[in-house]
Amino acid sequence: MTEPEPSEGRQQCQGESATGGTLSAMQPLETQTLPARLTFISHAATLALRRASFPLDEPVIEGELEKIAALGWLAPRAQQVLCGLEQRAQQTANALGLEASVATELGDVDYRAWRGKEVHEIHASDPDGLAVWLTDVEAAPHGGESFAQLITRVGSWMADQTAAGHTIAVTHPSVIRAAILCTLQAPPQSFWRIEIAPLSVTDLRFNGRLWTARSTGCPLSRC
Repeated sequence: MTEPEPSEGRQQCQGESATGGTLSAMQPLETQTLPARLTFISHAATLALRRASFPLDEPVIEGELEKIAALGWLAPRAQQVLCGLEQRAQQTANALGLEASVATELGDVDYRAWRGKEVHEIHASDPDGLAVWLTDVEAAPHGGESFAQLITRVGSWMADQTAAGHTIAVTHPSVIRAAILCTLQAPPQSFWRIEIAPLSVTDLRFNGRLWTARSTGCPLSRC
């Protein structure tokens, strides 16, 4: 990743919709006439998020799906609607009324040997591994995917979306963090300095040359 050019990326929470926010998703449009746009939606809360544990393929917390449906959120029109392959991403997409196709590129980090374990358990069993994982994005002491590999994966996927029109993607905080880093051309070490809450929206736009961050981390209820 190269150093960012001045003022190419900007982060703010505006909750704006370039299409007016009242049109249904997946309406047919001429994608070649529209600038590329990525609307990332972070999946609803899970027990792993609340317990600070490494996720398995767990469902969202009981009652969350009903709360999502009660929001009455109207999806902006889009050329494609995607979600991660995990249960929590697909459940969130369904609760939002989206007919999403699974995209493996939008899957969560593979924590391999640490999946299902809480942070304090890893600290007790592998303190050195946890320490290096928290400080080195190239490290994968769990035997799975490093954050550097995740960033590369997401960056490659984004490069394929520059002529795709508007894409709505229901995915994971880690994937959205990686997308923001790629957009801002920020150092991979900045991964830990971005927070993405459940059911928040991040809006990225392609200007014909670069991805720019129009808004990040906006609550879905305000979008």
